[in-house]
Amino acid sequence: MADSGRVKHDSPSSSPGPGRKKAQQSPGSKARYSVNAPGHCFRKVTLTKPTFCHHCSDFIWGIVGFVCEVCNFMSHEKCLKQVRTVCSCMAPTQVQVPVAHCFGPASQKKRFCCVCRKHLEGSSALRCEVCELHVHSDCAPFSVSDCRFCHQDGGQDIDTYQHHWREGNMSSGARCEVCRRTCSSSDVLAGMRCEWCGITAHASCYIIIPPECSMGRLQNMILHPSCVRICSRNFSKMHCYRISENSQHSEMDNLDDVDTPSKQTLKVFDGDDAAKRNQFRLVSIPRIIKNEEVVEASLRAFYISDEPQDYELQSYSQQGLFTDDIINRNGTPDNKPIFKDTVSDSWVLRSKPKETEVVKIYSSSLQRQVLSGQEILLEKLQEIRKTSLRQMNQTRFYIEESRNRVAQVNLLLGGFPTQLEKEEYTHLLSEHLSVKSESVCVHIMSALLFSGAVVLQISCFSEAERVYMLAKDTTISSKQLYSLVIPEIMQSKLAKGSCPLLVFVNPKSGGLKGREILYSFRKLLNPHQVFELTSGGPLPGLHTFRDVPHFRILVCGGDGTVGWVLGVLESIRHKIACPEPAISIIPLGTGNDLARVLRWGAGYSGEDPYNILLSVDEAEEVQMDRWTILLDAQEMTEDGKENGFLEPPKIVHMNNYFGLGIDAELSLDFHHAREEDPDKFNSRFHNKGVYVKVGLQKLSHTRNLHKDIRLQVDKQDVELRSIEGLIFLNIPSWGSGADLWGSDSESRFGRPRIDDGMLEVVGVTGVVHMGQVQSGMRSGIRIAQGSYIRITVNKPIPVQVDGEPWIQSPGQIIISAAGPKVRMLRKSKTKQKKQSGSLKEGRSESPAPSDGGQ
Repeated sequence: MADSGRVKHDSPSSSPGPGRKKAQQSPGSKARYSVNAPGHCFRKVTLTKPTFCHHCSDFIWGIVGFVCEVCNFMSHEKCLKQVRTVCSCMAPTQVQVPVAHCFGPASQKKRFCCVCRKHLEGSSALRCEVCELHVHSDCAPFSVSDCRFCHQDGGQDIDTYQHHWREGNMSSGARCEVCRRTCSSSDVLAGMRCEWCGITAHASCYIIIPPECSMGRLQNMILHPSCVRICSRNFSKMHCYRISENSQHSEMDNLDDVDTPSKQTLKVFDGDDAAKRNQFRLVSIPRIIKNEEVVEASLRAFYISDEPQDYELQSYSQQGLFTDDIINRNGTPDNKPIFKDTVSDSWVLRSKPKETEVVKIYSSSLQRQVLSGQEILLEKLQEIRKTSLRQMNQTRFYIEESRNRVAQVNLLLGGFPTQLEKEEYTHLLSEHLSVKSESVCVHIMSALLFSGAVVLQISCFSEAERVYMLAKDTTISSKQLYSLVIPEIMQSKLAKGSCPLLVFVNPKSGGLKGREILYSFRKLLNPHQVFELTSGGPLPGLHTFRDVPHFRILVCGGDGTVGWVLGVLESIRHKIACPEPAISIIPLGTGNDLARVLRWGAGYSGEDPYNILLSVDEAEEVQMDRWTILLDAQEMTEDGKENGFLEPPKIVHMNNYFGLGIDAELSLDFHHAREEDPDKFNSRFHNKGVYVKVGLQKLSHTRNLHKDIRLQVDKQDVELRSIEGLIFLNIPSWGSGADLWGSDSESRFGRPRIDDGMLEVVGVTGVVHMGQVQSGMRSGIRIAQGSYIRITVNKPIPVQVDGEPWIQSPGQIIISAAGPKVRMLRKSKTKQKKQSGSLKEGRSESPAPSDGGQ
């Protein structure tokens, strides 16, 4: 909101406590060195272990180095005058438009803290879910609010975006865009990288790069921030980006400070808010030290760059001034108060009262809180400063033209009963959420009714916040409602030829890999185009992209997840501007047969997400058949004739294969085992082991499937051999990549294709036969090919569609084509991937040609 407070700029080297006279130093003070880098306070140190320079990332030879007392920036003596990196205490003053971070738990990769610059390995660490900021949990409150700005907030529109630079934590082999030398380091926090286009540079080189960012090679698939509008007031970034708030840091304790016999440790709060929350910093100081040096150490602990003369410490228990009444003097030559053993070890850092303030006023459209005409600016400053000095240090004031803005917050609420009339949904909203009709427009798409979802357009921020929070605690018909903030994509601002990528990630697939992929794509793309399927499924993403004329979809999950997205897309196909978006896959499931056929691999094994996006951009489009299965269960008499209805007809869609008998029985046993203990099923290796176990248990079982069913293919009766399983294939991959149909040519059958409008009918004789097919020793028994299948089932039998099993009652099963073919993306054979060493070079090249998804 504001930049305020007193930031002195008398010299470029402004830092906490400069200008001490050596003759008056206490035992705890050391010589400091002024440099041109803002905020740093360097002192000479003796090196006792291998150390690297944070400016040039080279090894510091010898035993002498220079370290900043505030942010731990280490430098050669020769590099001191060239340092351009801003100290952590001054970094907040360099940000005109603060954008909050969305912190979550960090991975185990080697990273460095962007606040204290120390190694994160082996300690509790956090990372921003939207940008490449990594911090210790106790450093997070002091991180600069400089996250990526990914949308317009309803104020002044910004069409041109500049590079968003982030220091360090780059991949090995990253090269400088200016001098083409290596600029990354695995030893220190060094080098700069743009978090939109990905170009990298040295800290001394990036300042000469033109500021405008082109979004790099992924520009055609990135949803440009200027095209996204969301009125985010009253909502945190976690809400706007639909990120679950599962990790919160509650303490700011500096656990590295240890009390020693020669030192004492103080608990210091930076204001009333921190005292109430018991969030403090531990400040370790010598037993005998000057009053002003204690204040200076406390300011450094909170990364505040102001002069210590403007601040004082107050006892937390008594709230009294830090005066001579609690200080023991020992008659030092300068007759200044000396801090010795005191009554209290808890203190509050306060700003001394001032009659005047120096305030910076910016010209910007950012708005968090509007000051009324009755509010006095000086009193507002004093109020914020008393609440928290850190908050005061990151406060900004802006001046702009006063104008009436129309607020519009789009909320998607789901979990309602399905297939109701609009009046019935309006009644439910009024009854359970007390929605006020005068400030809320209920927008119900007929395509949303099947999933029981409604979209509310709310013109009042406080009402939107109330409905959002209340819906999360509301249950209707024993079903929990969910609520999401939906962004608006301004189709008129989309660049010509752009084809943004809509990403769906199932974090429950592939163990922890789904969560890492979700994080990676939020960083590489606009987080508004990345949707987590556990929050409302595919519907929120497809609704968000409903007006985008051309887009592609990337599904990160197993074959079941792909089928889920295809099913929802089919139901709203006629309600979106791009009715047939092409779909690519990152395989996170167990079998991943569809991904194998489309060359996306047998499973995700840690490939670079950036290279995956390049592959998606250059993939070729193919058509794929999709099939509708009508399951009409009816009571059967002893002679096999129908005798009335047993249960309502059921319709499902099939993409890969449909099985009856032994293979469905194994899938059903696996499904039951996973339901009993889902936490164990977090890897493909374990899942396949369970399949083998249930298969061995079925070795002694015999079934006569051919006696229990009757098969018609294209209205022709087909005689069945003695088999235990019958499988209908749409793709030439079954059971984790096995070729069930076989590669041998046969005159009476054509070569299977995924777009030939035909199903392949194959039989298996039992578990042993299935094992031989899996090992490549045999193929299945070819029975027929056709486009219209009718199966008559005489007794209950296990069935499965794309890995989803159940027991089917006797009756009729009809399989037919499900309307138009779907467009899939197949990975190009000729695409030669560069490995991670050349990753950053690839980002700085010109955008790869794209067909725009047409």
